[in-house]
Amino acid sequence: MHTAAVLASAGPTLAPGLDGFRIILHVLAATVWVGGQFTVAGLLPTIRSLGDDAPKKVARAFGRLLWPAYAVLIVTGFWNIQAVDAKHASSAWNAVLGIKITVVLIAGVAVFLHQRSTSKVGLAVWGAIGALASVVALCLGVFLAG
Repeated sequence: MHTAAVLASAGPTLAPGLDGFRIILHVLAATVWVGGQFTVAGLLPTIRSLGDDAPKKVARAFGRLLWPAYAVLIVTGFWNIQAVDAKHASSAWNAVLGIKITVVLIAGVAVFLHQRSTSKVGLAVWGAIGALASVVALCLGVFLAG
């Protein structure tokens, strides 16, 4: 029987300890990065009602969680790439990986510009680009995971 067929017939298996740890870190960081953006956006009307400076205070506090999560995503993302045999991956998989890396960088730059923006238009545009790119990166990651 072909090796792939033997592996396929064995059924699902648990990730080994270090692989599981790597994936848990990556998923946890993604929940903070992606989920946090949508949580803060959903809470924004309430936050605004707490005072004129409340949105900026909440944004600064969230940034203390957001950027470490982004750093963990970058580190574990490269760790994920090292954990697979990318040399033998399909050209489609490699193309999606390249697109994901680009989208992750766009998300980071857009969120950075959103945080630095001083206009309502800048906040809205960069926030939307950052959130959309973050969701696209998440979806591409699911496709890469197979």
